[in-house]
Amino acid sequence: MQDSLINSSFKYCEDIAKKHYENFPVASLLLPKEKRKYVYAIYAFARAADDFADEEGILGGNEKRLALLDEWNDKLKECYRGKAYDPIFIALGITVRDNRIPIETLERLLKAFRQDVVKQRYKSFDEVLDYCTNSANPVGRLVLMIFGCIDTKFFKYSDKICTALQLTNFWQDVAVDLQKERVYLPEEDMKRFGYSYEMLWNKEYNENFKKLMGYEVTRTQKLFDEGRKLIEMCRQKSGLKKLSKELKLTWLGGTTILKKIKQIEYDVFNRRPEISTLNKISLFVRTRF
Repeated sequence: MQDSLINSSFKYCEDIAKKHYENFPVASLLLPKEKRKYVYAIYAFARAADDFADEEGILGGNEKRLALLDEWNDKLKECYRGKAYDPIFIALGITVRDNRIPIETLERLLKAFRQDVVKQRYKSFDEVLDYCTNSANPVGRLVLMIFGCIDTKFFKYSDKICTALQLTNFWQDVAVDLQKERVYLPEEDMKRFGYSYEMLWNKEYNENFKKLMGYEVTRTQKLFDEGRKLIEMCRQKSGLKKLSKELKLTWLGGTTILKKIKQIEYDVFNRRPEISTLNKISLFVRTRF
């Protein structure tokens, strides 16, 4: 395959990644340049699949969304056979080859996107955590694999951080998800704090909702705290020291969002907590030292 085609494919993925900034950077300058392109490729693959699951106005509705995800999965399998024509899969093919990434890890992401199409309610927190095992945890593991780490001890703490990031995004985007008719707040917790689906649809901001959100934010912070050990583990391991700074930046980004949710007294209906440009600069500086 021509170098120019490979380079343009990675550049295509990089452009996709740089158009989207969520609670944490996608391959920031803290990562070695030679590693960034692999992260961009994985992000572009997941971003496109996520768009299939979320895209409004798709003719055929859920059936068409699932068909698009199945087609994306077929392209992934072809990619592993060395057949790729889409720039995303050209870059991804090089990425999985160079880093020996098993297809199952990427297919777990697609499983989560399919679940988003067919499942809009979660009865328990355990159900939400189960969703995170496919939607978030593979991402951290993929990044570790890019750095040559396949240690289950590292995966364990990575999973905690990634789950916490996913949960943070849920609490941050309660109002956004309502527009998609999705509710990630566990039904058992809503009942515990006397908050109903009717209140949620009406976006009723009351003491019950504040207590519910406070409960979710507190246990999400606990997951962040448990996962923080990964940063130090990477800092002490040869070959992962540079990754530790990226992980610290990611960790700080997620916990900052939780703090912002608290600062607005959990009123995510009327204001979406976000990391400002000044916050980003501050977090980057804190990560460097």
